[in-house]
Order: sequence, then C-alpha cells, then structure tokens
Amino acid sequence: MNGPADRAQLALLLEVAGTPKPGNVDRDRDLPDLRFEHFLAGAIGARAGLELAEAGEPVGVAFERAVEGMATQRGGNTQFGALLLLVPLVCAAAQGMTRSQCESVVAETSVSDAASFYRAFDHVDVAVDDPPPDAPALDVRRGADAIPAVRERGLDLQSVLELGVPDDDVAREWVTGFERSFAAADRLADRDGPIADRAGSVYLSLLAERPDTLVATRHGESVAADVHERAATLADRNAFERDLTAVADFADDLVAAGINPGTTADLTAAGLFIALERGSITV
Repeated sequence: MNGPADRAQLALLLEVAGTPKPGNVDRDRDLPDLRFEHFLAGAIGARAGLELAEAGEPVGVAFERAVEGMATQRGGNTQFGALLLLVPLVCAAAQGMTRSQCESVVAETSVSDAASFYRAFDHVDVAVDDPPPDAPALDVRRGADAIPAVRERGLDLQSVLELGVPDDDVAREWVTGFERSFAAADRLADRDGPIADRAGSVYLSLLAERPDTLVATRHGESVAADVHERAATLADRNAFERDLTAVADFADDLVAAGINPGTTADLTAAGLFIALERGSITV
C-alpha cells in the first residue's frame, strides 16, 4: 500500500468483507437490493476522489468526486457515510494520522466544500425522502438546491455538519475529532486474527456502545435502542469470540427485518483506515 488513497480503498474493502456484521452487507450476506459486489464496485469507483484527497485537493471537491464514482455501480448508495469520514482522514494523513490534525482539516473547510457536500446528494439516493415544501433551507434532502442558503449564511462544511449532531453519528465524528473512529482503530489493533474478522468484531463493539443513528432515522429510536441492547448483550458475553452462531443469528434477524446499522459500518471503515495508516494493522 503506497499511499493514503490505497489504504482508504482497502479499508472500504475490508469493512464489507468483515462478517458477521449484523444488519449489513458482508461477505456472507446480501440485502435484497444491495449486494456484496456493489460495495466492491463502490470502493473502486470512489478511488478518484480518494486520490484527490491525498493530493491535497479541497475536502468538498474530493468528497463529491468520490461519491460520484461510488454511485456508478447499480446498487445505489454503498459508502456515502464512510467516504464522508475517509476523505478528511485521507487529507489529514499527509500531516500525520492524529486527532488534532483531523480537527485542523475539518476546521479549515470552506463554503465551497459545503456546496460540494450538498451536490453529492444529487449523485446518489442516501436513504432520505424528497423534501416537503416547508423543509428548512439547509435540509440535505434539497441537495444542490440548498447551496444558495449555504452561501448566503457563509457556512463551511464543518458548520453544516454540526447541524446534524446529535442525530447523525457520522456528523458527530466531524465535531469530536473523529473520536469513535480512532477508538475503533485501537480496538482493531488490540484484536487477533484476520483483519476482516477483526472488523466484524469491532463493528459489534461499536453497535453495543451506542444506538445506530441510521437505524434511528429509518425505524425510530426504540428500534435503534433494541438493536443496540441486543448487541450489548452479545458483546458483554464476549459472544463474538465464544459464540459466532449467536452473532450470525442476530445478523440474519436484522437482515430479515430490513434493519441496517449503516452508520456503525461507516465508523468501522474509518477505524480500519486509521489503523492501516498508522501501521498498527497490516495486510
């Protein structure tokens, strides 16, 4: 792996290869309209945007290009949230893979970066409904139509994402110095075994830590809490190591119910990149 773009692409591939990953696509499970190969193709398509980030292009430009490329496969949105984490992390990697450097990258984002973020929504369905006529001017469902309001208010991308907290844990990473992403990287380094299997284990630990915000958005907070509590029960029993059957059953149950903790998968991908960039895990 020669550079951060290589390692970011590898992180996307390792994330989807991890199994069992309750509710998400993995190497053993597809969703009805979203399959393993869609994620592989999405990781390949995102490459040009990741290379822009490595080359020092603005975060927004690199992110929009990564999403545009990701969306060329037929499955739809595979890694939008993961790329929203990975692009600033790749930008930061040139100066050192530290939380303080990541904070500097997001603090230096611009109004143009925020405009690119909104345009990215026009490239792919990100599991949001069309905005009602009375939706706020900055509602992400507006896509590029929100850009005049962004420019009028002079909002940079970090400021826009702050508006998503606490309802979106990807946005939360942008305002907490990628706290959980770095924690995931530490857990990956501490575990043994094949990296893809460690990714599945760390995914479960993250789901046990907090309710997934994508599940809360799609299914309500009570469902997200139930999923979190079941994950916590398995993690408390160290069941990922002792009883893979129980975790696999949990995974099958969530897939059958159409419950997809996608934010937790995004955090896992970010953690994989950080660990790869630090050299604390190697392939």
